[in-house]
Amino acid sequence: MEKYKYLIIGGGVAGLTAAETIRSKDSIASVAIVNDEPYTLYSRVMLSKPNFFLGEIPFDSVWLKNEDWYKKNNINFFGGKKAVKLDSKNRTIILSDDSALRYEKLLIATGVQARKWNFPNSDKKGIYYLRTLEDGRVIMNAIKSAKRAITIGGGFISFETADLLKMAGIDTTMIIRENYFWEPLLDEESGRMIEGALKKGGIKIIYKSEVKEIVGKTNVEAVILQDNTKIECNMIICGIGVYCDFDWLKDSGLKTNRGILADEYLKANLPDVWVAGDVAEFKDITLDETIQIGNWVNAREHGRIAGLNMIGEKIPFKFVSFYTTQGLGISIAFVGDVRSDKSRIVIKRGSPQKNSYGRVIILDKGARKEIEGATLINRTSELAAIAKLIEKNIDVSDKLDKLGDDNFDLKSLIQ
Repeated sequence: MEKYKYLIIGGGVAGLTAAETIRSKDSIASVAIVNDEPYTLYSRVMLSKPNFFLGEIPFDSVWLKNEDWYKKNNINFFGGKKAVKLDSKNRTIILSDDSALRYEKLLIATGVQARKWNFPNSDKKGIYYLRTLEDGRVIMNAIKSAKRAITIGGGFISFETADLLKMAGIDTTMIIRENYFWEPLLDEESGRMIEGALKKGGIKIIYKSEVKEIVGKTNVEAVILQDNTKIECNMIICGIGVYCDFDWLKDSGLKTNRGILADEYLKANLPDVWVAGDVAEFKDITLDETIQIGNWVNAREHGRIAGLNMIGEKIPFKFVSFYTTQGLGISIAFVGDVRSDKSRIVIKRGSPQKNSYGRVIILDKGARKEIEGATLINRTSELAAIAKLIEKNIDVSDKLDKLGDDNFDLKSLIQ
């Protein structure tokens, strides 16, 4: 049985960055990465970008690391193998081919899985999910012949997918269960702005509805909605959320919730086990709460910090996460924690009428009020300033009126 000083489960950006960080500090120790996909590191971000899908940039641009990189850095890569059991007592990982690897220190960076439809006939050909490179290959091939498509769900994936489908000349309908796009994460004004861009781009939107039946023998030919509306289509792309696969962690003793629980050092509850990336539900010392964030930049920084802590340093994760996208004539950005609830104050900047609208989300701590996050539509230029205000935990108690002033320069609050 092979044994590694550093064993990493998950070959995405979090796992790879951790390995790269470890190797930069320790040129001798044994390092291995286990990845359920057979591929070396590629850009997941590119998978939802129209210029990639439409062949406007070479397919090979998706690769971020090739096999030679792993060999050059003396990192063993086990591609196309899945971890199926963690025996924490014996520090052993069992793989899908029945082989086993032992570890001294373990990083779990397995990411999340696309949630699948689960009702009769949801296994017909023509139903797609976009999470892996293979998913992307299949969709790229399908759009060459598709005429009518349906997207299910509202969010970044649905928005970006609708954009690429229209650019491919495919008649596209979006079906959402909510009253407006991205409810309840966004307020109605924000949702309607995004809808306006979608509709202007030719996307049809059906609200408060779900598919109850898929029509077709082998391939998708149409869907029937709950109100018996029939929509013809030969392609369905689902964006109905993600989940963490914890089946392989049963009886391991690892504590989980929505993700694998970790402290501010990304350390799990088991000895010498760390967690990074989308699968991590961690203590965020900037926001002072336990959160789970799924995006590329957050996963990359997770990997760096986890790698440093695995080699013996003790560095807390302190990073303000953000995500941006643009298409159909509109830009959307999220920074920090964008959830709004009764414990938070929401201050609006700009307005939908000006086609520039932001929401600054503030946590009321009584004596202090600190910015926790923001949603920005056609206001991406404010992202950096807001991220810095979040990072520095600046008290804005006496600046609430200024935050709502569209002409007020947020950078002036940075101390």
